[in-house]
Formats: sequence, C-alpha cells, structure tokens
Amino acid sequence: MNQSPPVILTIAGSDSGGGAGIQADIKAISATGGYACSAITALTAQNTCGVEAVLPVDPAFVRAQLNAVLYDMPVRAVKIGMLANQAIIREVAAVLARSPHLPVVLDPVMIATSGDPLLDDDAMDALINTLIPRATILTPNLPEAARLTGCPVPTTTEEMYALVPALRKLGCPYVMLKGGHLHHAPESLDVWISRDTCQTLSARRIETPNTHGTGCSLSAAIASFYTQGLTPIDAGRAAKRYLTDALAHSQQLTVGRGAGPVHHFFAYPADESVYLSKHAMVESYALVK
Repeated sequence: MNQSPPVILTIAGSDSGGGAGIQADIKAISATGGYACSAITALTAQNTCGVEAVLPVDPAFVRAQLNAVLYDMPVRAVKIGMLANQAIIREVAAVLARSPHLPVVLDPVMIATSGDPLLDDDAMDALINTLIPRATILTPNLPEAARLTGCPVPTTTEEMYALVPALRKLGCPYVMLKGGHLHHAPESLDVWISRDTCQTLSARRIETPNTHGTGCSLSAAIASFYTQGLTPIDAGRAAKRYLTDALAHSQQLTVGRGAGPVHHFFAYPADESVYLSKHAMVESYALVK
C-alpha cells in the first residue's frame, strides 16, 4: 500500500499570477512529496511585474478556513506567509494556540519581489509578539530580518552573523537567515541559527531574473521535508537544494514580462513517462551533513 503524503497547511495570500503566495506554496509542497491545503489571507491582483491591488480577507473568514481544515485533515505542519494585517495575525495565532505541538514554518512576508508592501506597518508588533515565538522555524530575508530586529540591513556575511543575537531574542527555536540579497557574493549563503549554534548553508548562486516566489517556495519546501522525517536543519538544507534546482530550471518557463517564477516541477517533465517518486525526491534532497 502506498503511504499517504503528509498534509501541510499553508496560510498565505493568493497571487493571481501564480508565481508566489498560496500558489507557489501548493506547487512546492506537491513537488516535494506533501499534500497541500490552504487558508487564504488576502487576494492580490498581481503578475510578474508587480502588485496592482491587495484585498485582505475578513479575519473571521480566515478563522473559518483554518477551523475547517484542522477539524477534518491530519495536518502535520503549518507554513505561514503573507498575513496582511494585525487582525489576521491575531486570528491565526489564536487558532494555532489550540495546537501547541504543531510545527510552524513562518516566512515573515513584508514586501513582494517587486517592492510592493504586503504587511501593514502597524502589524509588526503582533507578528513579533504573538506569532514568531509560536513558530518552529523562521525564514527572514535580509530586509525582513533588519526590520524585525531594528538593525541595519546586512551587506556582508559578517554582518549577517552580527544579527544572530537579536534574531535569537525573537524567541523562535530555529531561524534560517537568507542571504539571497547579497548579490555580490559568488555563492548563495544562508545562516542557520539555533539556540546555541550557527551554521552556514551554501549553494551555487543562480544568475536569473526569475526569482518571483523564492521565499514562499523555500519555506513551503522546508515544511514539506520536515514532515517527512528530516531534522529542522536537514529540512532547510533539502529545501535550499530544491530551490536552487528550481531556479536553475526557471528559464524553461516563459511566464510574464517581469520577474518570472521558479520552475517548481522541474523534476517532472511533461514529455517523460517516469516521474520521481515522493521517496526518491526526499532521499535526493536529504543531504549528508
């Protein structure tokens, strides 16, 4: 008998262009062997060129979506992305408080790849005080980490490490500080932070304009791999390798006139009859320490 894939709940905004948000989460979770269900926090009129409009979902309806999924489905982990405003953050935190042992991967989405804001300014305190301490793994990029800590945006790997004490104070057991914004670096370097150790996660830097949805896809893949038996740091390593390959294959997609999406399903070519199994995918990306 085939084992049912683990269920991952993604809580995020909808990207009408399909490259980021809920759509990217569902693709990344599915491509890495999970089953994705969702609660939508906001609708965006969005494409590869930018965000034209944002319509937050009524907080009570966000709660209704969460309750419906959690009542019926054996959710193994939660991935959180765009939350839009303070009221939605508090609703999500209240629902998750009823499941204190459920792992949470939190991507603190604040600004889209295009530079458009995706989180109200007055929502920061709610994010820092109610959701981040509840999360298992936090995945900020450099501008997000700077805003969360009140520190300058790092411009070097050394400055990334200088943020470690402030990030630890946020109260999340694991932080994956993403260094993708260090465009001058020859490699893509992230810093994995636990309560008492730090490690650098390295991958080749892919020179491509197709970076739409990278943060969403990475955090969703971490949640997916984590539910399949990997430790938090190994799930981070596996997700980073998956994203690197998705970026490397992004030129195979011709989508939009702006920053295109990554190729989530690069391992499942349409002209091939034999697809990678879930177990082969997990084994492929579970890197040896």
